[in-house]
Amino acid sequence: MTPVRLDGRSLTRAQLVAVAHGASVELDESRLPAVARAAEFLAAQVAREEPIYGVSTGFGSNADRLLGGRRVRSGAGPDAINPHESLHAELQHNLIVTHAVCVGEPFAPEVVRAMLCIRINTLLRGHSGIRVETLQALVAMLNAGIVPVVPQLGSVGASGDLAPLSHLAIVLLGGGEAFYQGERLPGGEALSRAGLEPVTLSYKEGLALNNGTAQMLACGVLALSKLEELLDTADLAAAMTVDAFAGRTGAFAEEVHALRPHPGQVEVAAHLRKLLDGSTLADIPYHLVPRFRPWTPQAWDQDDADAPGFDLAWDWVPADQRHGREKFYQRFRPFRGGKKHQPQDSYSLRCVPQVHGAVRDAVAQAARVLEIELNSLTDNPIVFPDADREHVEEQVVSAGHFHGMPLALAMSYVKAAIPTLASISERRLNKLVDPATNDGLPAFLIGNEDATESGFMIVQYTAAAIVNDLASRAMPASVYSIPTSANAEDHVSMGANEARHVLAMVEDLGKVLGLELYTAAQALDLRLDMINAARALARGGDAAALAGKVHGGPRDRDGALQDTFGSEVEGLRAELASAPEFRPG
Repeated sequence: MTPVRLDGRSLTRAQLVAVAHGASVELDESRLPAVARAAEFLAAQVAREEPIYGVSTGFGSNADRLLGGRRVRSGAGPDAINPHESLHAELQHNLIVTHAVCVGEPFAPEVVRAMLCIRINTLLRGHSGIRVETLQALVAMLNAGIVPVVPQLGSVGASGDLAPLSHLAIVLLGGGEAFYQGERLPGGEALSRAGLEPVTLSYKEGLALNNGTAQMLACGVLALSKLEELLDTADLAAAMTVDAFAGRTGAFAEEVHALRPHPGQVEVAAHLRKLLDGSTLADIPYHLVPRFRPWTPQAWDQDDADAPGFDLAWDWVPADQRHGREKFYQRFRPFRGGKKHQPQDSYSLRCVPQVHGAVRDAVAQAARVLEIELNSLTDNPIVFPDADREHVEEQVVSAGHFHGMPLALAMSYVKAAIPTLASISERRLNKLVDPATNDGLPAFLIGNEDATESGFMIVQYTAAAIVNDLASRAMPASVYSIPTSANAEDHVSMGANEARHVLAMVEDLGKVLGLELYTAAQALDLRLDMINAARALARGGDAAALAGKVHGGPRDRDGALQDTFGSEVEGLRAELASAPEFRPG
């Protein structure tokens, strides 16, 4: 697998997904002088005893506490990392150690690898103050296959993903835990087995490592990667269901969607037209579609081995029921089979472009946000070493790029879209199994004449349960800020929860779409078997054989077909017999 070259400016979602699944990374050497320049600038300012947030001050609500030139107590305190190290190094070390307090199950390795890649890429911007050797140590850890154990719960999405990113960084220091070659190990042992040494942090390096949006961004990018595949799967499931219904394609016409050209809607309509191209089921005349009847010994004249395992039926519409509808029955023959005589399908079929398209637009908006974030600086404070300013605070600027609200709101949009896509899929599935709505298919898609099978009844239950679960999880976390750090951080994004939810919800969306595909495949097989059985009957027999499947037709005392009914049945027989074999798109 080709290594992904990181330069802080051109990382793509596809490259991040590749790294998440095992690709190595390399640094663009041309970016390293800028990285070094920022680190050297901070060291010079510390030597001048300038107060700089997170470098010579505490963090958050402790920002008003300045580090002195020596310890307040003589000797080392019981929690000091090393009495010979500077207070500045101890500050950065303790920042990581005290912030690595997430709980819950660990993130999957691909999420953690993506987090590491994102963090390396943003640090390459050269405004974070991290040393080149520390950045290279991060790369070495990633490429060695060391995956820090990062529990899933603990980030409020501002100041970035402090706690989960601290779990990443603590392994670099020789602490915490990590997965390495299939084992869960102490962080220091994982480094040792990979031939790597722990890092001692310098000015602002702890803050540079744990202050950013890498967790929410990693979850968001991986979620969208899967979701974009499922968008096509959803269109495929819908097209299969349209074919299984022998549905109508007029609602997908190009000229229709040119009048309301939302990008996703137009794309889905075009996709459906492509998927349904060549179908001889879609837009079929109503009267050619028989409805299902359970098999009986009298259903077919041929040997049981060759006969279909079901029966077929139509109802004849007498002349006295055609008044006011004469023009309709000039175009369509007077037989009611499985397909309802109505010019439009239900919303779950007809409105697929509008619903699936809106979901595509939500995903596209989220993708735009994530692509910007991938190559953005997201820590604090921001170092401008070459700015010509009078005071250091104008060169080391405290801002809010760690705040995850741009990602959180984008994920909220996607979070609402996922149950929408699942819901319309479940509604299509339900239509297929319900004999009141499935246009002549057997109830629950099973033709068992002994009534010993439930068919696809419980498949719909499972889909309904998942849709309900998705809907109950769609509440946007981003609307519910809980202040932290003694109100120094008095508005947070909750974007980490939002993206984590979306990543999990995408997996369940795939299950619903899989259930629709499973059900639509059964329905499509049944529809094809039924209509091709009608065609075979028409091609192999006379009108009387077909008339045996038609209810309500008049016959004389000897059982012969009366003239009008007989001629109309013959017309149906001839049309079926001349039709090519029916097939889906």
